[in-house]
Amino acid sequence: MSGDSTRAGGPTRRRLIDVAIELFKRYSVAGTSLQMISDELGLTKSAIYHHFRTRDELLTAVMEPLIAEVAEIVDAAEEQRTPHARADHMLVGYASIAARHRTLIPLLSGDPGVVALLRTRSEWGDLVRRQLALFSEVEPGLGGQVKAALAMSGIASAAGVDYGGDVDDDTLRDQLIAAGRRALGLRNSRTGAVTARR
Repeated sequence: MSGDSTRAGGPTRRRLIDVAIELFKRYSVAGTSLQMISDELGLTKSAIYHHFRTRDELLTAVMEPLIAEVAEIVDAAEEQRTPHARADHMLVGYASIAARHRTLIPLLSGDPGVVALLRTRSEWGDLVRRQLALFSEVEPGLGGQVKAALAMSGIASAAGVDYGGDVDDDTLRDQLIAAGRRALGLRNSRTGAVTARR
C-alpha cells in the first residue's frame, strides 16, 4: 500500500465503502456485517471501527452523496412552473443519477436495511415523499400515486439490469427517461431534447 493510500484515511475509507457496496449487493444490508467487510479487505475489525462504528454509519456514508444529488434535483424540479414540467425535470434528473450509479441505485431503493435507515432519517424520508409528489401531481389521485411509485421503482430496478454488451450511461439514461415518460403519461418535453446535468 502506498503512502497515498493511507494518508488521512481517504482511500482506505473509500475502499471500505466500495467493498461494503459489493457485499450489500451480494448479501443485503442486514446480511452484511462489519466483520465480513473487514475479512474481505484483510483488515482488522478495529481498522473498520476507526472509520465507521456501526453498519448504519457505513450505510449512511454510502447513501449521503446520492441523497445530496437527489435533493438538488428535487429542489430544482420544485421551481418549475407546471406539474408536467416539475415531473419531467425530476424524471430527467433521477434517470441521470440512476444511469450514473446503476449498481447502487437498485440496492438503495429496495433493500430493507435502507428502508429502515430512511425511517430514522426524517429528512431522507421527506425527500422521497417530495420526489413522489413531483411525479404524482401530474395525475392527482391514486392513479398518479401508483404511476409515481412505478416510475421511481421501475427506474431504480431497470438501471441495475445487466443488458449485456456496452450500454453507456447516456444511452441508458435516455431509455430510462423515455420509459418513465410513458409510465407517468408525460409526452416528450417541448424541445424533445433530453437534458440533464452530468
